[in-house]
Amino acid sequence: MAELIKIYPENPDARRLQQVVDTLKNGGLIVYPTDTVYGLGCDITNYKAVEKLCRLKKVKPEKARFSFICSDLSNLSLYVRQIDTPIFKLLKRVLPGPYTFILPAGPSLPKFFKGKKTVGIRIPDNSIPREIVRLLGNPIISTSVYDSDTLIEYTTDPSLIAENVDECVDLVIDGGYGGNVASSVISLIDGYPEIIREGAGDISQII
Repeated sequence: MAELIKIYPENPDARRLQQVVDTLKNGGLIVYPTDTVYGLGCDITNYKAVEKLCRLKKVKPEKARFSFICSDLSNLSLYVRQIDTPIFKLLKRVLPGPYTFILPAGPSLPKFFKGKKTVGIRIPDNSIPREIVRLLGNPIISTSVYDSDTLIEYTTDPSLIAENVDECVDLVIDGGYGGNVASSVISLIDGYPEIIREGAGDISQII
């Protein structure tokens, strides 16, 4: 049964953040706020948790296209290949922000992601997930929480999310109402921005 805990993004409570981190370290799945829609994730280094998440999303681990939540650009650089100066300047200008960037995968990915040539990276403009990652010491997986009603793509109310995912996850963070527009997805694989999905955020800052 999922536990619902309140954390304020303006001043995240250290004790509750540690509770989230302990849940992740123990292989738990969590629902958490971002600067766009609510996310569902786990510790990227815990294979059993990743498998559990894949079963929930009905995908095989090797086929999954999950993004990673990172705490900052130095955290990001551990999981992608060396970033050239223009790309780094672009990332520095718009992050933290409501964007997912597709970058060439680096050598430090956990072994069950080793076959991947690319990785999606998020540094959301929300202190809660960034602090969780900082305390955990490595990224968490980011995949959007969809609504069970096909007419509504995303649920914005964390208490309703907790009801919907009650048997599937271990902990839901109530960080206030979420958005209903997902992040914009931008590929930087070829060294220049290519818009894969236009969502939240000002695309004119990027192209």
